Amino acid sequence: MANKDWSFGFNYTDWWSRFGNHPPNKTQEQQQPRQILVGGSEHWHFGYNYTDWAIKNAPFYINDTLVFKYDAPNASSFPHSVYMFKNFGSFLKCDIKNAKMVANPMQGVGKGFKFVLKKWQPHYFACGERNGFHCNNGTMKFAVMPMLRPFWQWP
Repeated sequence: MANKDWSFGFNYTDWWSRFGNHPPNKTQEQQQPRQILVGGSEHWHFGYNYTDWAIKNAPFYINDTLVFKYDAPNASSFPHSVYMFKNFGSFLKCDIKNAKMVANPMQGVGKGFKFVLKKWQPHYFACGERNGFHCNNGTMKFAVMPMLRPFWQWP
């Protein structure tokens, strides 16, 4: 019994050496939090489907920064803003009255408004202008659930 191999084929020494004092290889390179431009080159505007955008740009991680860029209100365009909803139900109904404005119509101008995903929880975003019309049409809103970075990506 003393000579029985209880490792079941798993080499613990090899496993530990992968994450010990050795520098990470190319697939294990440490990643820094990203700055992610919401909508990419489309920025934050009416008529673009941000739910699709969020799905295509996932995963999002804790400490990533979302950057909302939008034009200043003028005579030929409607203003935009960024609201956060407390829960999924409010988000689905676009209940602007119970949401919190995190960026007004001027904060997205220039370099844009930056929002850091600091908590491991769902974040529900939408444009709240025109009493939620931009949200209610179903495109100018999205949700993200930032994940914890895998431990081999920790700085």
